[in-house]
Amino acid sequence: MFSYQQPPGNGLRLVASTSTWMQNSYEEGYSETKFGINRDNNDHSVMTIKNVTSKDAAMYFCAASDR
Repeated sequence: MFSYQQPPGNGLRLVASTSTWMQNSYEEGYSETKFGINRDNNDHSVMTIKNVTSKDAAMYFCAASDR
């Protein structure tokens, strides 16, 4: 599973990726402290933005891959 952020007027930025065989992997500038990701099983993942501020204003997307 891949979680993306798209701030207004900008392109997609990968926040983090997760899978059943590895821990959450965060891109530079993002952390579990701000973006918590819980994955209960292969079909369900939830990203929670903690302590939301106006700087977090963006569209957020999730993508899945079976590879």
